[in-house]
Amino acid sequence: MSSTFEIIYSIVAKIPEGRVAAYGQIAAMAGMPRGARTVGWAMKAVPEHRKLPCHRVVNKSGRLSPEHVFGGREIQRSLLEAEGIVFEFDGTIDMKKYLWMP
Repeated sequence: MSSTFEIIYSIVAKIPEGRVAAYGQIAAMAGMPRGARTVGWAMKAVPEHRKLPCHRVVNKSGRLSPEHVFGGREIQRSLLEAEGIVFEFDGTIDMKKYLWMP
């Protein structure tokens, strides 16, 4: 596993319940300000034994991950709703309200 992915995983592990982080935000925190796609690749490659809260990673507009992640958007949404996150009418998350600011 690359050290870049390990850095990303350590950041994702810190996202608290009831908050979300954006791919680009995590990339910037990892020292890769233009590395949002790398964060996406890292999320896709997370070993299951890591038990990371990957469902808390969304895009900068508050949209959920693509359909192939988590087995579908419904699963990601239900995990976030169980943590108290309320979705907007259009299915997005209010990033001003729920964005994790470490």
